[in-house]
Amino acid sequence: MSETATIWGIHAGRTGDANMLFLDNNVVALGWPQMGDLSKLGATRDDFKEAVAAAYPQKKPGAIPNNAGQLFRFVHEMKEGDIVCYPSKADRQIHIGRISGGYVYRTDIEPGYPNQRPVKWLKAVPRTSFTQGALHEIGSAMSLFQIRNYAEEFLVALEGKAVVSSVESDESVALVAQEIEETTRDFILKTLSQELKGKPFEYFVAHLLNTMGYRTRVAPAGTDGGIDIVAHKDELGFEPPIVKVQVKSGDGSVGIQEVTALYGHVESEEYGLVVTLGSFSKQAETFARSKSNLRLVDNEALVNLVLAHYEQFDSKYKGILPLQRVYVPEPIPEESDDE
Repeated sequence: MSETATIWGIHAGRTGDANMLFLDNNVVALGWPQMGDLSKLGATRDDFKEAVAAAYPQKKPGAIPNNAGQLFRFVHEMKEGDIVCYPSKADRQIHIGRISGGYVYRTDIEPGYPNQRPVKWLKAVPRTSFTQGALHEIGSAMSLFQIRNYAEEFLVALEGKAVVSSVESDESVALVAQEIEETTRDFILKTLSQELKGKPFEYFVAHLLNTMGYRTRVAPAGTDGGIDIVAHKDELGFEPPIVKVQVKSGDGSVGIQEVTALYGHVESEEYGLVVTLGSFSKQAETFARSKSNLRLVDNEALVNLVLAHYEQFDSKYKGILPLQRVYVPEPIPEESDDE
């Protein structure tokens, strides 16, 4: 095996629809059938970008460099002798092989995957043989990608050596779980910021309060007087507690002026609440801590509330903010030396 061989990861479509093509015909392949024969394109990334844009005019501009880059690497950077790893969804094995030839364009086997390279499959290794970090890397969202961080694991597996001795020793479990959580939080905040700017965000916060058992009234645009939402428990809104809410859909820092302005409208036996997609200044936080009937909800606290009450969201907001419940490994805490 060449010490300089690059290690690639590749997927057989979103649902593994090219699985039989890969394993029965000893090839790896990419789709994008409307591109035609990639060997006829100029040998630069810009040539591939132009071809992707022409073949798929409906694609968003941001996706074109990514798609073109994968196709370019498949044709011009992947070399004979490189190692390729394919995680099969059908048998939950990582199939490891060696690229045995150059790029070919074939539509006779599977028209949806005409861009192919021959491969000699060398070994199939159960997914349970790898650390969670390696599985996360091989699960990249791209169809073709280079394996870098956990390349050694796949080489060791190819040699028939054990990779993982125990779940307890797999430190990557905590890293993967943390990355998934951070990605979800970023997605929630980015979606809210882009899709529910201004008044729509007020209605979203009102809906969130509804899932928490409050009845809400959103002030008409331009007439809120500093109060965007009034929340209460009873049907008519007469009985305490009455919560007056100010909503900020910006991602900047909310200062003490905005917080004190809301609090100026809060009467005795009422509560004030400021919700923002951003953060609060230290002065605002200090002021809020001195008031027993004032709460501040920043972006982190807001995401916590969204995750806690998401199942009660109506279809409109689930459509805007699509989330799926998943289970991730919980890191096993280390035993203290003091015990």
